[in-house]
Amino acid sequence: MGKKTRNRASTADAGDNPRRPCPCGSGKRYKACHGAGDDVIVIRPFEGLAAEPDLVAMREFLPSATAALPVRSGGPVTLASVLPGASAAIVRDNGEVLLGMQVQTRSGDLSADLAGALAWARSAEPGSSLPVVGAGRHTGERLQDVLEPGTPLEPTVHADFAWWLPSESPDPEAQAMLERANSVIMPTEAVTADGVRGAYWVDTGSKAHVRWVRTEDETTLMAALARLSGQGGLELGEGSRYAGSFRAHGLLVPVWDVDREMHSSEWAGPAADFAKRLDEAVAGLDATPLTESEHRARDVFAGKQITLR
Repeated sequence: MGKKTRNRASTADAGDNPRRPCPCGSGKRYKACHGAGDDVIVIRPFEGLAAEPDLVAMREFLPSATAALPVRSGGPVTLASVLPGASAAIVRDNGEVLLGMQVQTRSGDLSADLAGALAWARSAEPGSSLPVVGAGRHTGERLQDVLEPGTPLEPTVHADFAWWLPSESPDPEAQAMLERANSVIMPTEAVTADGVRGAYWVDTGSKAHVRWVRTEDETTLMAALARLSGQGGLELGEGSRYAGSFRAHGLLVPVWDVDREMHSSEWAGPAADFAKRLDEAVAGLDATPLTESEHRARDVFAGKQITLR
């Protein structure tokens, strides 16, 4: 069994306002969702995995992406950002196993949900699908127990959802579903360079952004960003502007607005340079505490964050 590391909040200490939105992200009020029982909300479900930043990206903002899941045993498994019908798992006619990240419902522990979906798929008949997975399908294992912890994901970001349909001649209903999904996809590409993981460029139609899932402790990362801001090193490069950040599954995701006229690959070099500046800023925090102006900048950054789960 792997180490079950989990940053979690029980319903007993999840907050003092039962009418607030439930932190699981269901859209329901807390008292009508996880506040109604004894479920546990795991704030950082993928902690301890080298794949963590890309798992978060596939769960939250990659529209069409697949990756080979580094399972410890059993046959190959493909992880997908989203499956047809937002299914939790699909076993194709040829036995291929696919797990979905962007699902309709889930429990408070996304890692346990995915391990449960994998357990279902291992014994499911070819051609079957699992619409949803929740605590009732939990096996006691989590992704940390079934994956190689030191192996990162290598997501392939697709321009459309053609990979949904293994047949070259899909039926009309499946073709219509595919066309609807393709019509709302936003162009997205990985920003790939030495020292850069979990960074993705996206064109929303009116703006282009780089979103970068970071694995540093939030307090440390915010302090380092504040220091870079004071040094004039917060931007990725010419044609970029730091826009803020959001929290997703226990990690902070800084976001930059970037020039839409520049190709996504043109941000690889600037991102690598930024990664070096950030590492240096983090390393210097112990030796040199934040100045008063850096403290103010950190507070401003923190006040503009939003949380996704």
